[in-house]
Amino acid sequence: MQSLIVEGGAPIKGEVTVSGNKNAVLPMMAAALLSDEKVILHNVPAIVDVLVTLEIFDHTGVDYEFSNNTLVIDARKIKNSIIPREICSRIRTSIMFAGPLTLRCGKCEIFPPGGDIIGRRRLDGHVYGLKSLGIDIELDHRFIFKVEKRLIGRELFLDEASVTATEQLMTAAVTAEGITTIRNAASEPHVNDLAKLLNKMGARISGLNSNTLIIEGVEKLHGAEHTVVSDHTEAGSFIALGAACGGELTIKNTVPRHYWMTRRVFERLGVKLELHQNEIFLPGNQEMKIQKDFGGHCPVIADGPWPQFPSDLMSVSIVAATQAEGTILFFEKMFESRLYFVDRLISMGAGAIVCDPHRVVINGRSQLRGVEMSSPDIRAGMALLIAALCADGQSRINSANIIYRGYENIVNKLLGINAKVQAVES
Repeated sequence: MQSLIVEGGAPIKGEVTVSGNKNAVLPMMAAALLSDEKVILHNVPAIVDVLVTLEIFDHTGVDYEFSNNTLVIDARKIKNSIIPREICSRIRTSIMFAGPLTLRCGKCEIFPPGGDIIGRRRLDGHVYGLKSLGIDIELDHRFIFKVEKRLIGRELFLDEASVTATEQLMTAAVTAEGITTIRNAASEPHVNDLAKLLNKMGARISGLNSNTLIIEGVEKLHGAEHTVVSDHTEAGSFIALGAACGGELTIKNTVPRHYWMTRRVFERLGVKLELHQNEIFLPGNQEMKIQKDFGGHCPVIADGPWPQFPSDLMSVSIVAATQAEGTILFFEKMFESRLYFVDRLISMGAGAIVCDPHRVVINGRSQLRGVEMSSPDIRAGMALLIAALCADGQSRINSANIIYRGYENIVNKLLGINAKVQAVES
């Protein structure tokens, strides 16, 4: 395991290029198993979660080549459809292999998935949808998926707009007989990007960028080549970093429409952004001040399904708010454990009150001080890294490998914008 040694207070300035979207490429890697022809993915981030998913390929006998952010997947010969408990415990996306492996092999065994400990993460949508399409599911200490004939398309309604459930059912339905309609589907950029890949492979999916997906089943998918969309969560993290440190940043490889809500939220913190065709410009030395709601009321930042503010950006936004003058309430609606990291901010000197597992009040501006702490999950780890960069003195962030799960080459990217950070072995 590695730790990060951070010297706070360095002037942040420069350019940073956003990597490929983690939450897009992982389900794409699973979906590639639906075809016995090569699938080529460009702009694949070299992050820990991708490397763990490649271990699933190793175990199931899928051939691949990964070099210079290009991944070539050849799933002609799948030798094994059981994913070991140890691999499943390290990554939530292991559950995304349920549909593709079952459809290719007739049977698949997967242990309950792991990933970040940010609260209960339901799998009910996966079970409901796969059963409805015709896959038999048994559960004891593991999931056993079975199918004996072609799936039958039908109308599905998700009780929550779950990203992974939408991706799972979309992937399974593309070769089902007839038409499948998924209502209350998730519509995040990474969900749409997965649909674009599947369409390139021969699927017929319509309704992209909406909450109703219509999938007309085809007999078979073929190979395809696709460039993974950029990661709006990484870009949002650098926006929060620049804002908290008063830095001037140009964030490249971005899609403007992915940041409309992010811009609205940071405007509440007194931060102005410029959204250009392929980049975001964050002016430096902004005087951050919380903008009260109409009538002088305390503003609230809440997350929700796309196009609302992403839950994955709540942690970094909370850190940015500690550097803004005024009071604001953050309401994390989706995960009951995501805000636990705020205790570490309080130890650094943040003016924060944790109301309950879902709400925290930030009263700024606070001068943070360097401390030793650990990264509890990917997004909280990045948030603590931002806090350390704007703090007075030196900080040490242990379990930095957790941050590497979602942020490619993060140390070098930070060094490139004048941050003082060093990776050391724990």
